Amino acid sequence: MRFGDLTFEEVSALAADGGLAVVPTGCTEQQGPHLPVDNDTWFTETVLVDAAERVAPDVSAVVPPTLPFGPTPEHRSFGAGFIDIPVPVFNAYVAAILESLSDQGFSRIPVWRGCGGHDLCDVVGSFNSKRGDSTCVFLPPSRSTTSGARWLTPPSPVATLTASRHQSSRRSGRPTFRADRVPRETSREPAWSDPNLDLAQYSSTGVVGCAAHASPELGHRLWEASVQAVADVIRRIVRDPTSVRAEPTML
Repeated sequence: MRFGDLTFEEVSALAADGGLAVVPTGCTEQQGPHLPVDNDTWFTETVLVDAAERVAPDVSAVVPPTLPFGPTPEHRSFGAGFIDIPVPVFNAYVAAILESLSDQGFSRIPVWRGCGGHDLCDVVGSFNSKRGDSTCVFLPPSRSTTSGARWLTPPSPVATLTASRHQSSRRSGRPTFRADRVPRETSREPAWSDPNLDLAQYSSTGVVGCAAHASPELGHRLWEASVQAVADVIRRIVRDPTSVRAEPTML
């Protein structure tokens, strides 16, 4: 299911058979004192690979390596742990990835945004206007992405997100979750639409909301919901591609 595990002949055969290339975008930014800075990148790819396995063998889907960097200026005030890519550079990078996959014969390419700040509507729209006859790129609604999965389960967005990260850590055996470092304080909601957003103005830890309600049980529920949501969208792209559209509203 991982693009990087295949030989070039296997990639060619998969594209020729109508397989999907599911492109994940991630980011490197501070995630609070309890999570590593590459968490969004790793989490996104892990969910997508699990979803690709879930839809097989009915649907062939392959997941290229996750783009690990993106626009993240709102994290600069924390001083470390971020790699901020200017929007024009990020957009050009994603466009080049899509062109490369199209040149290899992939006719259906969903782009999965692993960060709420990845507004790729213009990139996808421009690509489809130029190459839509041979390749269709899909930008599923943001609430179907892994970054939007935090809204699937109560009691609070950040608690469910923290719990899902804990579950992904347990599943992989990678010691990424610092259970003893989970902040217990509650921050106020940022003005997400602020073009000069600075998260340090809202939270001393970088955690928005309250993470203290996270639990392994909640993480398991959210992980399953996240993987199933992605698998459902992949199936919809095959059955009814017009039902999966780009959505300009980001979370």
